Amino acid sequence: MTDWVKKALTRKRVGRKGLKEAVEPDERLVLGTKFAIALTFSLTALEIAHLALLGTWNSEVFATITGLTGTITGILISQKS
Repeated sequence: MTDWVKKALTRKRVGRKGLKEAVEPDERLVLGTKFAIALTFSLTALEIAHLALLGTWNSEVFATITGLTGTITGILISQKS
């Protein structure tokens, strides 16, 4: 499995006869998580450019980055349990 997002969201559970089996996540969840991660990187680059060019901190962009980070963390934690 080369897709690290899919691997991170895959749950392992004990199936019949005590064998461990992997339960893969829904493809929409994987794509949504990838989109949120890409958006976080893009907003981080935007914040860095804002700091470099204007020399001021943009609190709205930072609030969005913080919200997306919390969302991604919540997805990863809730999918594993």
